[in-house]
Amino acid sequence: MANHKSAKKRILSNKKKAIVNGARRNSVRTYVKKVEAAILEGNKDAAAEALKVAESKLAKAAGKGVFNKNMASRKTSRLAQRIKAL
Repeated sequence: MANHKSAKKRILSNKKKAIVNGARRNSVRTYVKKVEAAILEGNKDAAAEALKVAESKLAKAAGKGVFNKNMASRKTSRLAQRIKAL
């Protein structure tokens, strides 16, 4: 356990940030799953609409440091390729 006041404060802020980041990560995964579900159904229009939302969420999470920017870009690109192939 930390002894310094600043270290104790840092532990508390890290816990809060971990909760927020976990919620953001979970939210992004949900939107990506919606895109994948639409792709599996073969519904190109619904998949494209879901991709717009998922792409936005991925970019925002990457900007906040929840995900690596390259990972977010790669995931968006791969989803877009799958939609285009429908």
